[in-house]
Amino acid sequence: MIVALAGGVGGAKLALGLARVLSPEDYAIIVNTADDFVHLGLAISPDLDTVTYTLAGIANPATGWGIAGDTFGFLEALGRLGGETWFRLGDRDLATHVERTRRLAAGEPLSTIAADFARRLDVGPAVIPMSDQPVRTIVETDEGGLDFQDYLVRRRAQPVVRGFRYAGIERARPAPAFDRLLDAPGVTAFVICPSNPFVSIDPILGIADVRARIRRHPAPVIAVSPLVGGAAVKGPLAAMMRSLGRPADATGIALHYGSLIDGIVVDHADDALAHAIEGPAVRVAPTVMRSLDDRIALARTVLTFAAALAGS
Repeated sequence: MIVALAGGVGGAKLALGLARVLSPEDYAIIVNTADDFVHLGLAISPDLDTVTYTLAGIANPATGWGIAGDTFGFLEALGRLGGETWFRLGDRDLATHVERTRRLAAGEPLSTIAADFARRLDVGPAVIPMSDQPVRTIVETDEGGLDFQDYLVRRRAQPVVRGFRYAGIERARPAPAFDRLLDAPGVTAFVICPSNPFVSIDPILGIADVRARIRRHPAPVIAVSPLVGGAAVKGPLAAMMRSLGRPADATGIALHYGSLIDGIVVDHADDALAHAIEGPAVRVAPTVMRSLDDRIALARTVLTFAAALAGS
């Protein structure tokens, strides 16, 4: 069993590559939910939906999020009425949020709803939200604390980042299926996808004793650097790291995860940095995933690397 930790478009891309080379019963994806928020009265789960849509083969290929070919009649009508249109909700995507909101209000846990949505969209692997309890990422900036979506989408990641906090994390517990996997002897590797470590991975690791339990598990932990040549493939990660005084490259990612990881995969563009990474083993390989073949190739690299570390 391979357990991947993911969030965002980069995480979803590797999650799909792994899904193409692993049997569904041998693979589970734990998805960040700390960027969830309520918008227009609806429960929005951006990372959860991006991963699910990607695995279902219906994600918008141009953006990596949303549904391919979606229309925006609802938003156009809302804008004419003076409503908020800064967060792009497509018409078909809207159905996901409406149904999720209805079921949450009826008392169903998010993990049950997510599993059912994945099944109905013919997604094979288990897609598991990190927790059924709400956790919300607050970005501390030079303009004060901002909800993550406000910072990223409404403000276009312009405020200077000073730090992060995760509201509600002290009360959160791993979703039941995630909790079982943390101690499962059948898990052969944990894979940290090339997601933003601050806003996609740290919230997962920050729940209860998740980080410590992963570290105690005998399976190797492999991270894939989301930075290539000192830049993020997508998103504001490099700028975040520089504003926090951290190296905005693969060495900074390795330092961030520290003793949690046994290995890290870095891109060929960062080959010269490989010798500067202390602690984890390093594998240099193409990590930019422009095509499905790229995603599959990176997945195979990660799995081969994990197997080598497990046998060493």
